[in-house]
Amino acid sequence: MSHRLQRTRLTLLSLFCSPLALVAALPIAHAATTPNSAKHTRPHRAQHAAKAVSGGSEQLVITARRTRSEQTLGHVQLQRILPGINPMKALEILPGVVFNNSDPWGNNEQNSSLYVHGFNQNQLGFTLDGIPLGDQAYGNYNGLSPQRAAISENIGSASVSSGAGALGTASTSNLGGTLEFTTQDPLHKRGAQIEQVFGSWSTFRTFARVDTGDFGNGNSAYASFSRQDARAWDFAGHQGGYQVNAKFVHNDEHNHFSTFFDWSQKVEPNEDSVTLPQGQGIYVRPFTYPDFNYAKSYLNSASYKANPLNYRNYYSAAQREDFLAYSKWTHDFNANLHWDNSIYYHHDLGEGVVAGPVSAAGLPTLFSAYFPGQNLSNVFGGSGYATRTTEYWDNRGGLITALRAHLGNHSIEVGGWYERNNNTQARRWYPLDANNPTTPYQRQQNALIDQYTNNFYTNTFVTHLQDSWKISKNFTLMGGFKSELSYTNGTLPVAAKPGSLSPATAITVPGGTIAAAKPFLPAFGAVWNITPNEQWFANIQENMRSFQDAGFGNATPWGATSQAAFEEFKKNGKPESSWTYETGLREHRQINLGPLTAIEGQIEYYHVHFSNRLLAVATNQNLSSIIGAATTLANVGSVTTDGMDFSFTTHFGEHFSFYNALSYNKSVYNDNYSTGTTVVHTAGKNVVGMPAWSEKFVFTTNWGNAYGQFVGDVIGKRYATYTNDMSVSPYALFSMNAGYTFHHIPHISSLKVQGNITNLTNARGWSTVNATQTAGQFSAFPIAPRMFFLSLNASL
Repeated sequence: MSHRLQRTRLTLLSLFCSPLALVAALPIAHAATTPNSAKHTRPHRAQHAAKAVSGGSEQLVITARRTRSEQTLGHVQLQRILPGINPMKALEILPGVVFNNSDPWGNNEQNSSLYVHGFNQNQLGFTLDGIPLGDQAYGNYNGLSPQRAAISENIGSASVSSGAGALGTASTSNLGGTLEFTTQDPLHKRGAQIEQVFGSWSTFRTFARVDTGDFGNGNSAYASFSRQDARAWDFAGHQGGYQVNAKFVHNDEHNHFSTFFDWSQKVEPNEDSVTLPQGQGIYVRPFTYPDFNYAKSYLNSASYKANPLNYRNYYSAAQREDFLAYSKWTHDFNANLHWDNSIYYHHDLGEGVVAGPVSAAGLPTLFSAYFPGQNLSNVFGGSGYATRTTEYWDNRGGLITALRAHLGNHSIEVGGWYERNNNTQARRWYPLDANNPTTPYQRQQNALIDQYTNNFYTNTFVTHLQDSWKISKNFTLMGGFKSELSYTNGTLPVAAKPGSLSPATAITVPGGTIAAAKPFLPAFGAVWNITPNEQWFANIQENMRSFQDAGFGNATPWGATSQAAFEEFKKNGKPESSWTYETGLREHRQINLGPLTAIEGQIEYYHVHFSNRLLAVATNQNLSSIIGAATTLANVGSVTTDGMDFSFTTHFGEHFSFYNALSYNKSVYNDNYSTGTTVVHTAGKNVVGMPAWSEKFVFTTNWGNAYGQFVGDVIGKRYATYTNDMSVSPYALFSMNAGYTFHHIPHISSLKVQGNITNLTNARGWSTVNATQTAGQFSAFPIAPRMFFLSLNASL
């Protein structure tokens, strides 16, 4: 560690130990009714707020009264959209959020994409009950997806801070905001519930939960189980798995304690994306499993030879098993001094597997480096296929602490987060035996090639300090900063053989230690309650994204193709960073204007300057995706974003409400970049994947025990290449849900019956778009067709 970094850490320690001295020197500020920090008092404020009544009907979206934009969906709305839904997908109805997935639940991580104000999911922060979930990379190295972290039916609320997250957010990737998920607390009354979902494509989802109710002195707990199985709509694979959650809560006069456990095991066979325009006329590209005889004959077909980038694999799948546990303790010294603490641990064992032709572009060269002069088909079992895996092993754990003090008109918070993350990623190749073929549900055994293995050891230190100063009854300022220090040591216990990569001169690098450090990331904000019904807010914040812990082929220093390139980046490279500016007005008013009885909403303008954008510049764009190509990590300049979000809910008496969200976003690359001697002209071009316009709406009706919703999601044109020479057309997706709750059934407290229809008009189009650096080419996944679901939920 350099002397400069050592001095930085000592300086931070001294500031951490004397926060009040520093606060006095800050341009002090804070949020209005609730501080702009990590959660206060109770973790489920949004879930309780979702039950609030405005104008006689339930609020669909809760807008937090903070210096930044934050909007929340409660448990009821999450499960109305679709029981068992990935809570991240449910957030697509919020302004500025664009989520795409070829699965109606949004569960398939391989073809999932998320954009918020021009930032993709790897540049956002994700937490569950304040516990970090990492950056949601598909081959995740520092976390897990929300749907694997908790059973959907146990999620109490899901929130998006679309401009910038709270200073206390446990994330090192939240350049463009934060997604926060909370789990439900146990019920105070003993009981049980069981839910069964049936639907299209042999869908069968079971959820069961048992609550102890209050026992002892302030104790309560629940345990729950879920199983999901559904045939994929475009191939003969079954997707789903098992999950278990348990939670215990203790409350007394001065202490609030909770502990949570999650186990998740799932297998998701994946479809392949279609490469365009070569695949013009192809809508789906399913694998050939389980018809092994057809798979073998396919290799000699004209179809295989005519589609070098759109050939069909025998199968591919994502296999994941996770254990996540945390304990949280809050001690109230008195009404004005509180201490929050969390400890957590996460273990992941994952494998991404693809069984593809041994003759696919680049593979003969790779295999010949290990088996020179041999018949490669025979080497790999005589089927004509080889099985590639990317194998993941991750152990991470950490501590989070925060001290909150209310002193007169000041609310001061000082806190810290430490995480130790050890993760391994290995690339291996296995045979696909012509007489005994494996399936997408099996773990591979006895590798023929251990191509390369990367080990990463990361220590993350994040501290934050802020003050909220209530200058007057209606005006509050917030000021603070966080310090982010991340040290990663990447090693290479197994290196790729010379000549096995593309180009042949590339190597997997030995690596070393690189730090991503910014000791001062400031945040300033203000809230002004103009009237009891109108509020103005503003926020300015800087954030940094630490380097991803991944090797060959990734946009990381350890993905360099030579040790010299690694050392050069270590010396001169910079982590990505952003400045976010946001301001807006909120409205929440009861009115008496004919049938219109209430309205609440928010309008927001934001400006973002994103610096040091890192891109893995591929050396060969024409290789099959199963091969992967060497990349050069390049700083390709900055991005400027300007946009507006406008959302509102109107209530028409007790029975009707209409929610609408309209968003405009202009995200533009500011610089060109080079690939060798070729200049890629991206300056002035729009950021890929993010539409300029999007529109979402939900029309809701409630009649006692009956309810129904009509939901719309309209996404504008999205550019699919960095040079903007190709794009995908806009699409409009509509869905419906309706249900009825029966009471007074013997031995059953309530029985809810709900029906859902997704993609009501059976629209076709492209959901997730994977941009390439090659002009005139991109890949994309299809939109799932119309599907029907019926759920029965009994509370005992």
